[in-house]
Amino acid sequence: MLATHRLPSTLCLRTFSTTCSRPAKSTKAKLRDLHADVPPYPFGPSLWFKQSNHGLYGGTRIQFGNNVSEETETKTRRKWHPNIKYKNLFSCALNRKIKVRVSTRVLRTIDKVGGLDEYLLGEKTARIRELGMEGWRLRWMIMQTPAVRKRFNEQRKALGLLVVKKTPTESAEEAAVMEARDGETFDLTGGQSGESMNDDDQDLSSDIVATETTDTPASRASSSVEEREGEILMDQHLDNEHQPAAETAGFEEQNQTRGSEKTDEVSVTEKEEQSVKDKPVQRSAKRKSKV
Repeated sequence: MLATHRLPSTLCLRTFSTTCSRPAKSTKAKLRDLHADVPPYPFGPSLWFKQSNHGLYGGTRIQFGNNVSEETETKTRRKWHPNIKYKNLFSCALNRKIKVRVSTRVLRTIDKVGGLDEYLLGEKTARIRELGMEGWRLRWMIMQTPAVRKRFNEQRKALGLLVVKKTPTESAEEAAVMEARDGETFDLTGGQSGESMNDDDQDLSSDIVATETTDTPASRASSSVEEREGEILMDQHLDNEHQPAAETAGFEEQNQTRGSEKTDEVSVTEKEEQSVKDKPVQRSAKRKSKV
């Protein structure tokens, strides 16, 4: 048989390199890259069963025990691994399927609570503990969706709490939708860019902008204090105006009587002082008459 030789162009040539073409990442590096934009997990990563950091294991781990023989009761060490499956679970908030490693125990819990979103959004401490690092990351992804944010805002309104404002991305999306509607762009002043505004419209828009700029918490607080002081002064003025004339006349008479009493007291004190001054003069005249 004739020997067949490969052409040089068909040979697989390998470039020389001292490093691996695709270096493998450690577990810490994977978690650091996956959770770069996620808040820190309160319970931290699993340290000795590390594969549970990359799936929904529900707190299950490898269990260790013994196989005991019936006759001699000989014990041999063994271990039980959790039953882990690869599943594509649908998320209503993200509107897509998520491929994740999940245990059969967690699958039963997901079916019971009503879906993946309800399982990830659990509020109890035990639920958050069994989510693990991967569940915590999926929970954060779901919480950033508009559907879940709207749901949380409705709950805050029912409890009387403050409503969280929209994110910049949501506001930008709404602005883009408004601009794309009917092929016309809208200004913040309320008019369309393609139309000219009248004088009345310009005055109205300037008033709106002025009220928006001045309507701050500090200005509202100062205005409320000024209004309260004005109400107090008005009440005092009305009380003085509606005071009966008899009461004012009585006050004047009392003032006059008090003034007359003061003048009488002054006159009495002056007479007493004059009498005290005249007494030494009378005594000196009596002494001279005796002599």
